[in-house]
Order: sequence, then C-alpha cells, then structure tokens
Amino acid sequence: MVWTVMPDFEGYDEACSQFIWDLPASYNPAVDFLRKHENSDRVALEQAYPDGRREQYTFRELDELSDRLAVGLADLGVEAGDRVAVVVPQKPQNPITHLANWKLGAVSVPLTVLFGTDALRYRLDDAGVAVAVIDPTVRDDIDAVRDDCPALEHVIEIETNAPAGDVHAFEDVLTAPEHTDIEPYESTPDTDTAILYTSGSTGPPKGVRHSHALWLGRAAAAYNFFDQGLGPEATVWTPADWAWGAALGGTLFATWHHGGTIVGYPASGFEADEAFDLLAEFDVTRSFMPATALRLLMEVEDPTAAYDLAIETFAVGGESLTPEIVDWIAETFDSVTINEFYGQTELNLVVANNSNWFDTRPGSMGKPLPGYDLAILDPDAADRGVAERLPTGELGEIALRPHDRSVFFDEYWHMPEKTAAKEVEGWFVTGDLARQDDDGYVWFKSRKDDVIITSGYRVGPMEVESAILEHPDVVQAGVIGVPDDTRGEIIKAYVEAAEDAPAHETLREAIQSVVREHLAEYEYPREIEFADALPQTTSGKIRRKALQEWDAQGSVDEESP
Repeated sequence: MVWTVMPDFEGYDEACSQFIWDLPASYNPAVDFLRKHENSDRVALEQAYPDGRREQYTFRELDELSDRLAVGLADLGVEAGDRVAVVVPQKPQNPITHLANWKLGAVSVPLTVLFGTDALRYRLDDAGVAVAVIDPTVRDDIDAVRDDCPALEHVIEIETNAPAGDVHAFEDVLTAPEHTDIEPYESTPDTDTAILYTSGSTGPPKGVRHSHALWLGRAAAAYNFFDQGLGPEATVWTPADWAWGAALGGTLFATWHHGGTIVGYPASGFEADEAFDLLAEFDVTRSFMPATALRLLMEVEDPTAAYDLAIETFAVGGESLTPEIVDWIAETFDSVTINEFYGQTELNLVVANNSNWFDTRPGSMGKPLPGYDLAILDPDAADRGVAERLPTGELGEIALRPHDRSVFFDEYWHMPEKTAAKEVEGWFVTGDLARQDDDGYVWFKSRKDDVIITSGYRVGPMEVESAILEHPDVVQAGVIGVPDDTRGEIIKAYVEAAEDAPAHETLREAIQSVVREHLAEYEYPREIEFADALPQTTSGKIRRKALQEWDAQGSVDEESP
C-alpha cells in the first residue's frame, strides 16, 4: 500500500516492535504526491517571493503543470533513465520538474543555485546530465561550464520569455494544456529516482543513486520528527535549500505525501525577522529549521508578542542541537516541541530525538527510528570488512541496518569500490563516531576522519564547536587539529563573532574558559582565530578541509567563505 497517514504509535517501544516497511509493488512518487488525495483542489504550495508576490498551487494544478512539462521534456528527447538537473531555488518550477521527470522515468539531479562553476561542472558532467532546468541567477555559470559537459544537450531557463543563445524558456517547453495526456511511467520502489551529491566535506563529492523508495523512507521519518503532525491540516516551511535531501525529501515531498501544504520562499539568505514574518503569515505549524537558523531566531526579542504564530514543532538536522536552543524554545513558546534528526545522503533519516516518544536529551542524537537497527562497531574492524559490535558506552562507528534494503541508497555513481566499502556484513557504516548509552541514546563524537588526537586523547571537533557556541558572542565555530611538536596535535578554532562582540583577545579568553567549563581540560582550543565568515557546504556544515587549508596558508581567506 501507499500510506496516506502513518500509523499512530503510543510509545517508542511499540513503534519499534510493530512498524514494518510495506512498500507497494507499483509506485511512482508523482502519483503518490499529487493524485492520491481525496481533494485535489486543496492548496499544496503557498509560494511567496521577496518582492511581495504571492501564488497558490493546488495538487491538481501541480499535476497538470508537471504533465505539461513531462510532454515538453519528452519532445526534447528525454527518456526513462536520462538525468535531468534541477538548479532552481524554492520556486514552483523546482518540484514541477522533479514530478515531470518521474512521470517520464527520468532521474532527477538536485543542485543548489549556490554552486559556483567548478561545483556545477563536476556534478553535471559526473552525472551525465542531459537536460538542466535552471534559475536565471545561475545562467552565466551554466554558460561557462556547458562546453565541459558533453552530455548536456538542453538548458531550460525559468522566468524568461526570450533567453539568449542556445537555451529554452521554461514556458516554451510547457506544452499546451490540451496536449497533456500522459500515463506516468510504470515504476516500482526500486526504480531510479535521483542522484544526490554528498557535501564533499571529507573529499570529492560522491553521486548517491537512489530509488523511489527514498521518498517513502523520508516521509516515514518526517512523520515522526514532526510529532506525527503531518497531514491535510499541516503547513510546513523550511529555509533550507530544496537541493538538500532533508529539505527536498524530508520536508517538501514528505509534506505532500501526507497531504499537507508546503511554503516556498527563494530567499538569498536567512533573516530572522523575515522568517518570523513567513511563519506568521502562512500559519506554519511545522518547520525544519537548522540549528544555525534557530540561533539567529533567538536574537529576536519576544517573538510571540510580535508575531501571531501557529508553530507546533521545530525539527533540527545537519548540526548539533545545543542545550541553549532547547532552553530558548521552552522559555519562549507555549507547548512547542523541538526534535532533532540525523541521517546521511546515502542512508535516509534514521536517528531522532523525538519528544513525542521519549525525553529529548540535548547533546545526544536520540534513538534509532522504527524500521532501522543501530550498532556501534569497532572502526578498525569495520575498515577490514568485519562488523564487530562494541559494548555499551564505548566509542565506535555508527552503523545502520534497514529492515527494507530499498530505503537506503543503491550505489555511489560509478564508484563500485566505495559502494562496497559502505556495507560491512549487512551493516551500513557511516564514518561517524559515537557512543550509545544504557537507555539507547546515541551521543555523537565526530567524523571518523576528523578526530583530533592531542596528548593521546581523542577529541571530536563537533563537541568542541558546540561548547564554543555556548558563548553568546559567537555566531559560528569550526574546529580542527593542527600539528604540535609536544602534543602531536593541538585544537584550533576558527570563530565568527557577533557584531557587538568584545575585542578579540577578550573574547578569545572567554571562549577558552567556556570550553574548559563544559569539556575536559585537554579539549579547549589552544589557538583561536577570528574570521568574518566560515566556509560551509551548501547544506550548512563547516568545511573543515577549508579550515585546514587556511591554517596551512597561515591566513584566513575572507574572500572565499
């Protein structure tokens, strides 16, 4: 069957013991998201723009528009299995293109408009993209790399009537309404759906090939981390880029799977007052809000008095949910929950702090979601291809095992050796180090290859970063290990300070005191350097490799944040 509403479980143990993956034999996400709802004339998309324009799209209208685009893409030669890139921000043409792709059996390649030429060139060429649907803001970059992408036959630009050069206008590709008869491609949960690229925080980005079951896995996870509150009455918004898997699958398409309304807003950056305006205007009930964004919201004084809010649940992913955020939610809002989730591009969203089922423990990742088994493996044994489980409380590598293989990735695109290395005796290794306590909570330590060994101690940079962020004058922090003759490595922090922060020397000493207070003596940063902005991946993670390059150069590259 295809779930319209997930089962409601009263408790975590009941959910883990009774939940089963019941994937349908036939499944096309375009049909699932648009055609199964009893009232197809309900609003599916509330579209807002920074210039004040507002649009609404019903499920029926999105179905018709994606039909028209599917026919137009077919006229350009797009066939089942072809890769079609979507380089569009939070605008209607983004999901319309994905839906049209799946109606043809084509494979989506979501890419962010924040990418520069090198990032676009690599991904478009690596995936063998045949067609790219693009936003006008990336047109120059696409023109610059097009000759280096031999498979790229067609570029379609949205919001333009007469594009210059060898580019189609999106409106011209849409066929007339009377020519939209199209039968969606006969697909299953195992039919190719998308190639999602890893962030590249630890090496060259890898193309992650997924099947349609990806969206069912994300919908199940979202139902849980949104407190079983997705459905026709839900209105959901995230500031995260729809090119990011947690935003695309865990927010946008999960909402439509369950019949709710999504809010789209193509912002060029995050502004706290603007975010509160959107939450209030559209009566948003559920929001996936990265922790960095929540910290910016915390700077708004008394938001419940200034804004008429309907928010019930914030979900956080991609970075650590620190205690001050949990405290702020509890002190600021009445009966608003905050849940944290963890996943990977390859392995779906698999661990969560779900306050609806068990007490949230700030600093922990929570517990594995129903439908997955979690183990802490000896990382050295895992590197040898052996799944050796460690005792409770010991630091090791997080490994996951899905109860249905289809909800995890199929392969790294054209990387068979890396694909094989991801699975160890039936367990999918994550490269993340953590401990699991007696109550089943998982406590993240660091990436396996980011561990800092100082004076014989193993230190996870994220733990130090979280402690630094406890200081109110710190906006963002990134931590690396740098060579030291005495200690092997010492901890170095790069810090983005608030505008009204005290002098760097004063703040440096205060940060070191905060870390000493929260962590062990050996975990404080002996060196702290300040920067106007820190390098991040498009999904908001600190690029520690870039910080290491800064350290090697002996200077902060403020022109390339």
